[in-house]
Amino acid sequence: MKEVLLCKCGEIVLKGLNRRAFEDRLVANLRRRVRRVADCPVSLRQSVLFVEIPDEADADAVMEEVLRVFGLASVCRASVCEKSLDAILETAQRYLADELAAARSFKVETKRADKKFPLTSIGVSQHIGGELAQRNPHLRPDMHHPELTVHVEIREQYAFVHAGPNPGAGGMPIGANGRAALLLSGGIDSPVAGYMMAKRGLELVGIHFFSYPYTSERAKEKVLDLAKILTRYVGRMPVLVVPFTKIQEAIRDNCREELFTIIMRRFMMRISDRLAADYNCGGLITGESLGQVASQTMPAMAVTGAVCNLPVFRPLIGMDKEEIVRVARKIDTFETSILPYEDCCTVFTPKHPNIRPNLQKVLESESRLDADALVEEALSGVERMIPD
Repeated sequence: MKEVLLCKCGEIVLKGLNRRAFEDRLVANLRRRVRRVADCPVSLRQSVLFVEIPDEADADAVMEEVLRVFGLASVCRASVCEKSLDAILETAQRYLADELAAARSFKVETKRADKKFPLTSIGVSQHIGGELAQRNPHLRPDMHHPELTVHVEIREQYAFVHAGPNPGAGGMPIGANGRAALLLSGGIDSPVAGYMMAKRGLELVGIHFFSYPYTSERAKEKVLDLAKILTRYVGRMPVLVVPFTKIQEAIRDNCREELFTIIMRRFMMRISDRLAADYNCGGLITGESLGQVASQTMPAMAVTGAVCNLPVFRPLIGMDKEEIVRVARKIDTFETSILPYEDCCTVFTPKHPNIRPNLQKVLESESRLDADALVEEALSGVERMIPD
C-alpha cells in the first residue's frame, strides 16, 4: 500500500508575512534529511508537509529521520487512497489490521480539509466506524477513551488513513534564525546546549579547544564523535579545533593561580568571538549552568563574557545536572560524553578558584600576557574538520 508521512508544522504557522521563508527552510531541511535514506518527494500544502515513501524505501528509516527534523509538531505515517467511502474503509481495514486486531475499543476521527466532499466529518466517521465494527466484532465503539483511534483525513487530491500522530521534534527549522558558534567540549553539557539552540532554528559551527600533549588525540576524537552524533539533529556542523596549549602555559607561568580558569575562559571567548564573526555567526553558545562550577557563578560569567562582542546564549543556565543528563540521554550523547578522556578545562586547574572574580584584578593579571599575540597565534593554527 502506498505510504506517506503527514508532517504538521509547529510554531511557524503563527508567523506573519515572513511565514513563507520559514516554510521554505523547513521543506529544504526535510528534503536534505530524508535524502540520507531514500529519494522521497516532499511537498507542502495547507501547512502540511507530505513525504512520499517509494515502494522500495525503508519506511521505518525515513520515519526515523523525519522525527529528528526541527520545526515539525507531529508526524503521521499514513496510507493513501482514493476519496471514496469504500476506498477509505478498505484501506483502514487492511492498513490498520494489526492495530484493529489488538484493540478492544475504538473510534474514528475524520478531518475533512476538502469541503467539497459530500459527507461531513461526522458522517464519514459514523459510516467508517459502523462498517469497521461489523467487520471486527471484538471491537467496542468508545468515543471517550478508545484504545485505538482510526484517523481519516480527506484532502484535496486523496484521503489518508492512519493510527494517530507521533510527536515531532518541535522547535523551528534549522537556519531560520541564523547561525551561532557552539563552544564544544568533551563534557555532557555543551552538546545538549547545541541541541537546544539548534531546536530554536540556529545552524551551528563547533569550536573546540585542544591542548596537546596535556589532552590526547583520543580526547579530540571524542569531541568529533559527539559532533557526529549531534549532526543527526542539527545537520552539517563544521568543527574548528583551536590549539590552546601555548595560551594555557602562558597563563600558568604568568598569572595568579586562583584566576587561571577565569583567564583561560576569557581567552576562549575572545577566540570564539573572532571565529564566530569569520563564519557569519550571530552569537556564541555555551553549556554553562548557573553555579554548577566555580567559573559559572554570576560574577565569573560577567567577567568571561566581558570580552565578547557577540551575544552569548546559555540555554542550560537554569537547568540542574539531572535535567541536562536526561536530555543528553535522549539525544544519545551521554555515553560518549562520559568516556574518560580529559579536556583542556581540566588542565592547570587551581586548587582554590576564585568564584567571585573582580574584573579589575583579572585585567591586572592578564596584563602580564601579550593577549593579542597569543590570540593571533592560536587563530593561525585553527584546524577545520567535518565530522563524517
